[in-house]
Amino acid sequence: MKLLKSIAILGLASIAGGVNAADNLTVYSYRQAFLIDPILEKFTQDTGIKVDVVFSKNGIAERIQREGKLSPADIVLTSDFSRLIELVKKDLVAPIESDVINHNIPSQYRAPDHTWYALTKRVRNIYSSKERLGKLDINYEDLASAQYKGKVCTRSGKHPYNVALVASMIAHHGEVEAKQWLSGFKANLARKPQGNDRAQVKAVKEGLCDIAIGNSYYLGKMLADPKQKSWADSVYLNFPNQANRGSHVNVSGMALTKYSPNKDNAVKLMEYLTSPIAQQAYAEVNFEYPVNPQVKPSSLVASWGEYKADALPIYKLAEYHQAAMKLLDEVKFDL
Repeated sequence: MKLLKSIAILGLASIAGGVNAADNLTVYSYRQAFLIDPILEKFTQDTGIKVDVVFSKNGIAERIQREGKLSPADIVLTSDFSRLIELVKKDLVAPIESDVINHNIPSQYRAPDHTWYALTKRVRNIYSSKERLGKLDINYEDLASAQYKGKVCTRSGKHPYNVALVASMIAHHGEVEAKQWLSGFKANLARKPQGNDRAQVKAVKEGLCDIAIGNSYYLGKMLADPKQKSWADSVYLNFPNQANRGSHVNVSGMALTKYSPNKDNAVKLMEYLTSPIAQQAYAEVNFEYPVNPQVKPSSLVASWGEYKADALPIYKLAEYHQAAMKLLDEVKFDL
């Protein structure tokens, strides 16, 4: 334990030391400014490295591709795993070797070739109506059960969050069984897939359905929004598959760009983002689970209870991504 603490301390010391105040970094971010800016401002205070950020909801990979070797981007921050895989497939990222990051991020949540690292976790939960169903001991497989006929709401099956869930089902059950599950899931839908995760909880509140799929952190966001608090208060947050493999987890993450003009400082920032101080900020501001096991979730998130996570390495989801898309088309899930 003393050795691990020494590694962490040395890592933070290496971040803070030997940096010229004129040094710059450029970050391209899918993550929103309210979450990223406070962390980057603290990094600049601690290191003297100025960070310029370009925020975008879409098209960052295409932009880096157009810019080529002249791209100013050093790091890309993503809001979900699919964006990381897109960067890898387009050959836009470079591997890094960092003992600090490898210590802070469990192997399950980083690429085997060191081309990307997770920063936060979110569970793909099943929400249930407090009034009509109560708290559930439920599995993802149960979404295809006849008892939930006409009672399920979800966003588009093609959304990255749901594609990753389908990919995990293929990983655990194979394509044939996953397709049968997906067909049963579709048959149980109360309405055509639509809206975002919060819209599904609203639909439960309004009685359109009794259960819905949504990421864990949206419950925190709804509780913090006076207009949406009644939606959150109408549901229980259930962690699926607790008696077997555990709940499916997706991640946000980061990657070093292939032609980063400031690689050394970029690695310093990446190390900083995995440190307890930055991980705690993620946890408090956006109700996500820190990926660094040394850091506890916020008090609100902790109040939802402990959960068992699926041990499937996140990188395995990429192997089944195309198969998941194919099955969603074959069962016409969104139609």
